[in-house]
Amino acid sequence: MRDVKENLNNFFIIMIEIKDSKTIWNNCISQIREMVGEQSFKTWFEPIVPVSLKDNVLTIQVPSMFFYEWLEEHYVHVLKHVIHSELGPNGRLEYSISNPLKPSDNNARTPNLYPSSKSHMPQQHKNNTGETYHTYAGNNSKDLLDLESALNPNYTFESFVEGDCNRLARSAGWAVANKPGSTAFNPLMIYGKVGLGKTHLVQAIGNHIKKHSPSKVVLYISSERFANQFMEAIKNNMIREFSSYFMKTDILIFDDVQFFSGKEKTQEIFFHIFNDLHQAGKQIIMTSDKAPKDLTGFQERLLSRFKWGLTADLQVPDFETRMAIINNKAMAEGIEIPKDVLEYLAYSIDTNVRELEGVIISMVAHASLNQKPIDLELAKQAIQSIVQNIEAEVGIDYIQKFVAEHFNVTIEQMKDKTRKREIVVARQVAMYFAKEYTNMSLKSIGSHFGNRDHSTVIHALQSINDLMDTDRKFNATMQELIKKIKLKSL
Repeated sequence: MRDVKENLNNFFIIMIEIKDSKTIWNNCISQIREMVGEQSFKTWFEPIVPVSLKDNVLTIQVPSMFFYEWLEEHYVHVLKHVIHSELGPNGRLEYSISNPLKPSDNNARTPNLYPSSKSHMPQQHKNNTGETYHTYAGNNSKDLLDLESALNPNYTFESFVEGDCNRLARSAGWAVANKPGSTAFNPLMIYGKVGLGKTHLVQAIGNHIKKHSPSKVVLYISSERFANQFMEAIKNNMIREFSSYFMKTDILIFDDVQFFSGKEKTQEIFFHIFNDLHQAGKQIIMTSDKAPKDLTGFQERLLSRFKWGLTADLQVPDFETRMAIINNKAMAEGIEIPKDVLEYLAYSIDTNVRELEGVIISMVAHASLNQKPIDLELAKQAIQSIVQNIEAEVGIDYIQKFVAEHFNVTIEQMKDKTRKREIVVARQVAMYFAKEYTNMSLKSIGSHFGNRDHSTVIHALQSINDLMDTDRKFNATMQELIKKIKLKSL
């Protein structure tokens, strides 16, 4: 009888805390809506759920670690301001990180925020402002299913833009998502340079499996976090529990396995987990910045297992795919980007999808905060603030100015349709230097010279090479210009 009363008391205490936390949080988000703009508010603050309020500490639940990190990076000052305005200077914010099912889902469940077993309590971690967030360390399979998938719900196949650059990887991912552990693609290794969508694709696989096979346990973890947790397990003499935790998964997704390079003990435990899961028919998915054959600092037996299934690469997206990515991202943000801005972005950023998305988010934020329309000027400002090397001394702007001054023409004339020989030669020389000294694609170069197509740029390159081979005086002029550009690039 005493246990029943205590449980009832605890229940009422929790309900009071939830009610109070909702009141405080509603006051907070009323202020936040005015501070960040409607689109940012809908994206980053509407999904937050208040959990409890105790001792001037408001706990809120966010969908994922990615979500938490984004708030900390972009809105920490906003959150501190509203928390202090509602709870006073001693008010603090804590995060509870999980991936709850949507309320509309018939199988929706409330995450176990108040576990009775001490061994299953959420672990607290400090963030960079001294506040805390939680990650769940339970080793019960139901707890894993509810709280530890660590998937970003925004990463889906629907939001992943397919193109020639990623078609094989996406097709393999789709096959694995529909029959995890039952295809020849086990393990599935996705590799490619930074910012090409590796994390998006592997998390899309995990989200698809969770949606269509909710009984399966999916776990996404970065290799760095895996290594850090393994070190903690060694310190606490809990290696067996550590291995058992991962063995309860049906689909294990490792991000950035190149981080294991040179870490012998971490590779050892990963090797055994990999073997046991694979032998049990469980699906293993990995990402890396290099193909397995190019990884260094790894045990040969581990590298051989990486090659058991399918290895697929993600390449730099072409212009059409970049256009589709921008359009898709804009639709997700609920905005419309004018065609000239869309083309300018696709031409200007041709190596990194992450930078492309960052520019779009920056544009939306500036347009929302400053009540400005999205136009070319705003796009240029966003690119300058996001892309690190956009202000490199030898860039397209410098080349155009340098060549225009030498040939005594204007940049506007080089962009015009005029066929005057002196202007045509200046334009072709500038295109030649742009190809030689920047990472811009042919289409991108053409866009900066009056939106000319790539075939015009190819013709310009051929013409300049022919002139350098046949005209000694012109060749001498080019060599002098090349020396000056090289000195500028040092």
